[in-house]
Amino acid sequence: QAQLVESGGGLVQAGGSLRLSCAASGRTFSTYGMGWFRQPPGKEREFVAAANWRGDMTYYADSVKGRFTISRDNAKNTVYLQMSSLKPEDTAVYYCAVKDRGGERTNQNGYGYWGQGTQVTVSS
Repeated sequence: QAQLVESGGGLVQAGGSLRLSCAASGRTFSTYGMGWFRQPPGKEREFVAAANWRGDMTYYADSVKGRFTISRDNAKNTVYLQMSSLKPEDTAVYYCAVKDRGGERTNQNGYGYWGQGTQVTVSS
């Protein structure tokens, strides 16, 4: 059974950095686009970043552009989210997902596999 497991979340001060990892098991997703979403406390889940299957095309929400970097290592079946210059408003549960359906990459309905999420808390 396919499974995505996120790790790397935690508590960090504003201005700090974290790297999230998302490891896939049970099947390979190397031919699928991957994405990161987040759900801030009391808010809807929102798009953060996405990468195509090769990882050479990446897309970002305006709120994280220039601070976050998505990358992937298909040999390890893992996708990463490097987060820098973190702000308190980046506090959220972060989810990785596999884009196995059509539609806009920013729309979570296009993602059929999801991890359980990892908490990121940025203190001011």
